[in-house]
Amino acid sequence: MNQNYLSELSIAMAKRVGLSGILVIVSLVVAAVSVVVVAEESEEKEYVLTLDHSNLTHTISNHNFIVLEFYAPWCGHCKNLAPEYEKAALELSSHDPPIVLAKYDASDEANRELAGQYEIQGFPTIKILRDGGKKVQEYNGPRDTAGIVAYLKKQVGPASAEIKSKEDATNLIDEKKIFVVGIFLDPSGEKFENYLALAEKLRAEIDFAHTVDAKFLPRGGPVDKPTLRLLKPFDELFVDFEDFQVDAMEKFIAEASIPIVTIFDNNPENHAYVNKFFDGTNAKTLLFVNFSTELDAFKSKYNDVAVLYKGDGVSFLLGDVEAGEGAFEYFGLKPEQAPVIIIMDTDDQKYIKDHVEPDAIAAFLKDYKDGKLKPHVKSEPIPEVNDEPVKVVVRDTLQDMVFNSGKNVLLEFYAPWCGHCKNLAPILDEVAVSFESNPDVLIAKLDATANDLPKSEFNVQGFPTMYFRSASGNLSQYNGDRTKEAIIEFIEKNRDKPAQSDSVKADSAKDEL
Repeated sequence: MNQNYLSELSIAMAKRVGLSGILVIVSLVVAAVSVVVVAEESEEKEYVLTLDHSNLTHTISNHNFIVLEFYAPWCGHCKNLAPEYEKAALELSSHDPPIVLAKYDASDEANRELAGQYEIQGFPTIKILRDGGKKVQEYNGPRDTAGIVAYLKKQVGPASAEIKSKEDATNLIDEKKIFVVGIFLDPSGEKFENYLALAEKLRAEIDFAHTVDAKFLPRGGPVDKPTLRLLKPFDELFVDFEDFQVDAMEKFIAEASIPIVTIFDNNPENHAYVNKFFDGTNAKTLLFVNFSTELDAFKSKYNDVAVLYKGDGVSFLLGDVEAGEGAFEYFGLKPEQAPVIIIMDTDDQKYIKDHVEPDAIAAFLKDYKDGKLKPHVKSEPIPEVNDEPVKVVVRDTLQDMVFNSGKNVLLEFYAPWCGHCKNLAPILDEVAVSFESNPDVLIAKLDATANDLPKSEFNVQGFPTMYFRSASGNLSQYNGDRTKEAIIEFIEKNRDKPAQSDSVKADSAKDEL
């Protein structure tokens, strides 16, 4: 709608309604123009700041609190997040004080060096930066507008709320969640400062509060010294702790927040604890049984073993076969192998016993602790025919085809369901064809959902992920453009040229003589 059209419309209407109505019509027209202009400005204005290498550091240093998304234009997840992130930025711009959201194209060649300082492993990655960038925190919240807004509003408030009454405690403490309270008769000094530092560090994951009197709290007795009290909806319901070193408190919370036996079923209330279980640093023991027919036979004996190893670096999960479909696929197992027990150690080694009996669980754990078990390594079968331009690597051929081949190898880690991987496939085919006459270069792919990876060598956080290993053993991740030209240029730049054979060197020496 343009202003000329509106003026002509007002004149036509004035002729029909008479001069007495002109003022009313003009006022309506002006209002309409204002609405159109404001709407157009609102549509045009972007509330998410777009940053690059030229202004990233300066912008961050000038903000006490800023949220930064690292993205790539080709990333589908980034495209899905963009409108939600923009709407959240609009809403948070009116917060008191305003909360600033920004984005940074980490795939742009000119931007990569600065992005590298933030250890970006996949897209999109969102960081919360405080104190001019001196403190960096992972954003682990929702990806929808309402969730982003609620999460970030919580992040700008105090890390620990003060409980001054039982009513405060009732309003703050969710009986179904983990809640940490610092009890300080005198809220000052080193221990209190350490507690606040911990609350700031973990505020995205856990709710914190502090009080001068334990009588306000729903569980636990009085204390006469600084105490960290963790309230939880399982096991002993609360645990007290008195070491106020930040690392010690963090470790205590991580361990106490996990049930002695985490239940993995279809109950959504258990999902948060399942996530904590898998995020924990302990070795992990998983027992999958059919809850409808086998739970009673296993639950008590499994709990006894879990209690026996509590505090010994092992966490325990009891899962329903029906809910564990994804876990079975991940470990390369089938539901009919249940009851099955799995141990994942801190080095990502796996130990598996299928068709396990209840009375055999304790012995299996003891053999693991005594180092008597042989690790289980998941691998697809070795292909009988492997004559496509892009060669297929499986876990059992990884050593020979990549590490011991003496070739320059570009290896793609992919997932069969990944759309980005499907888009990349014909490009890698073209790259492989271009190197077919070069015996020193190999283009290969490995299904990372069907084969175990040596985590010490490859850090695969998303798909596709590409690594390049030169003939001399230099390993690097490829983060360039996903075009034939860019990939070939990278290989040519990073590959080792074949050394001359002794016979060629001898012939060259004769020629020189």
